[in-house]
Amino acid sequence: MARQIEGLFFDDIGSYPLPRGVRLENLSPDQYLNLVRDVLAQKSRAGVEVPTYPQFRDMIRMFMDEIENPDHAESPYLIKREHARIMELLALSPGQEVRVCVTGPVELYISAFGATHYPDILYNLAESVARFLDKAKSDAKMAVASLDEPSLGLSSNIIFSEDEILQALEVASEPCRGMDCEVHLHSPLYAQACARVPGISIIGIESAAHPDYLQLIDRKALEETDSYLRAGIARTDILSMSARLNETLGTNLWNDMKRLEKEILELESPQVMRKRLDKAYARFGDRLRATGPDCGLGSWPSQDLAGRILSNCAAAVRSFRLERA
Repeated sequence: MARQIEGLFFDDIGSYPLPRGVRLENLSPDQYLNLVRDVLAQKSRAGVEVPTYPQFRDMIRMFMDEIENPDHAESPYLIKREHARIMELLALSPGQEVRVCVTGPVELYISAFGATHYPDILYNLAESVARFLDKAKSDAKMAVASLDEPSLGLSSNIIFSEDEILQALEVASEPCRGMDCEVHLHSPLYAQACARVPGISIIGIESAAHPDYLQLIDRKALEETDSYLRAGIARTDILSMSARLNETLGTNLWNDMKRLEKEILELESPQVMRKRLDKAYARFGDRLRATGPDCGLGSWPSQDLAGRILSNCAAAVRSFRLERA
């Protein structure tokens, strides 16, 4: 399988805090693209090697609004190719490498239909996702692609069979064959099934907040399917982290933002992240392909704190590489 990037790479999942006082509804299209451009630069300065365009917009609506627009539809829930454009990619500089994240077909389906069973609609959504990815290949230098499927293995609203789900993912990931394509999961239950999808080459696992998830992934299964792992080394569940800190410290850190930032950065230090990376590498070796934060940082209180967490990730990755140089 062709690889665009040598060895282990550091990417991020996507979402990011807005600047203080900024509301999306008050921005013109040009102002919005300037904001996207600025955050991509922030991520690069923090050391992210393959940054994802910041997902300030809702992960469902940014795709479903276009898919459900009757003027843009080829048939129900199948978008015309010329309208399958991701606005944020217009902010990229020529030749700028980026990770392109598209919400997966199962996630899009359950947002609209819940616990119903219309396979034809699921497959149309999957083809729409494929068209967004295919268009992104011509609109940007897409170094890494990703399908965001956080509900797989978690939501009781998913009543499709495993075969139906894998067929939808195969359709959606078809444009990604021969390149690095991740599936971002919040549960490891579908990890090995997703590894069998030809267009998916990297299984993303939230192993910083849930280190036991690594025990549920079989390295041999990855080898047999020529698949790889993306291991999270930075926790992003800041509400859970701060709740535990509040209980331990007997205070409410949200009333003292400077102390909250200090405690979080100590909890998620480069040394802690490096230990997580070492643990993942010890188990998976060269099947470990990508690393970075568990999930997006959109719920974090400031861009500064989000950027510092990314910088800590970068420091952990640099330390890891130096030891193996």
